[in-house]
Amino acid sequence: MIFFKLAWRNIWRNKRRTFITIGSIFFAVFFACIMRSIQLGAWSNMVDNVVRFYTGYVQVHGDGYWDERTLNKSFEESDSLLNLIAQIPNTQGVVPRLESFALASNGDQTKGVLVVGISPERENFLTNVKDKIIDGEYLEEKDKQVLVSSGLAEYLKLKVNDTLVIISQGYHGVNAAGKYPVKGIMKFGSPELNAGTIFLPLLEAQWFYGAEERLTSIALILDDPDDVSEVVEQLKLKLGDGFEVMDWKQMVPELVQAMEFDLAGGILMLTMLYSIISFGIFGTILMMTAERKYEFGVMVAVGMRKTKLMFVMWLEIIILGLLGVLAGFLVSFPLIYYFHVNPIVMTGQMAEAYESFGVEPILAASVEIGLFFSQIVVVFLVTTLISIYPLWVIGRLKIVQAMRD
Repeated sequence: MIFFKLAWRNIWRNKRRTFITIGSIFFAVFFACIMRSIQLGAWSNMVDNVVRFYTGYVQVHGDGYWDERTLNKSFEESDSLLNLIAQIPNTQGVVPRLESFALASNGDQTKGVLVVGISPERENFLTNVKDKIIDGEYLEEKDKQVLVSSGLAEYLKLKVNDTLVIISQGYHGVNAAGKYPVKGIMKFGSPELNAGTIFLPLLEAQWFYGAEERLTSIALILDDPDDVSEVVEQLKLKLGDGFEVMDWKQMVPELVQAMEFDLAGGILMLTMLYSIISFGIFGTILMMTAERKYEFGVMVAVGMRKTKLMFVMWLEIIILGLLGVLAGFLVSFPLIYYFHVNPIVMTGQMAEAYESFGVEPILAASVEIGLFFSQIVVVFLVTTLISIYPLWVIGRLKIVQAMRD
């Protein structure tokens, strides 16, 4: 404790210099926390929107399905399988699907489409598709009708209650053809999905493709996105061979690449910020060391070991850094928490750009504990690095010369 007391008293001997140093660190931590929290919060919201838009956080397929996307790689549906997956810890819901491609026709207009057999209630829990209906009504389990995306409806000139003809190839090459009334028209944020997507009730889709009691995928909703890796490992262990388990990062690699690129840019900006602040702190420490050479010489002359003097000096610099970090946290956290609870709502062209991809146009700040802990680590490393110079000066100190100077 005596070393801590010495260091504490030393830093307050020159209050102006101390406040300048603490202020430099405070501004670095404050802006770093604000910038990083907004960036991480925005990406967290975007990822949640994207995975809830269609893919889910985790998907279970038949072995090899993702590469070939064919009904022949489907697997048998069973209540025991769905219950086994639902019992995995942190799983909020399971969404079974049967997906394939087909030709959709109305009059003399024809277009290739994605046909998705869904369990209406479970699908709505994941993608909230019921709120995407812009005309007509949502599906029920035993319906023999379809939902059509608005882009496809416009291309095929379809309206609610019109008849849509669908032709495809079913399970193991059987012919698949049918005529279905349009029950509703839905509008997706994703231009790709909106251009050509048809939803059928799961039972009807299985009958249409001759794939009774078969599925191509099961999407999972999780309580906490951070549990994705753990859930994937548990599913692989319990399901065994015959299945492939993929997380959202494997299914949407483009989003992962964009996020990593943006976060890397954020780290570069923080590096530049801390580098500028570090030079300012180093200048203060350089001046403080030069001013105290006489004091160091006297202390060593009266019997204080250089190692102890070096430790006290290191403590002074670390305390300055921690005080700056604490001040930065105390000011930035209330602001960050406010924007976490009350996100910034974007307007104009930026909002339209977000909404066009099915992403909610908001910027919500993140309050992850790791965000704040990383600032402590960075400041500790920076101040420790800066302390090398005064420690080097003390180590090379010549008592008589220091006292004469």
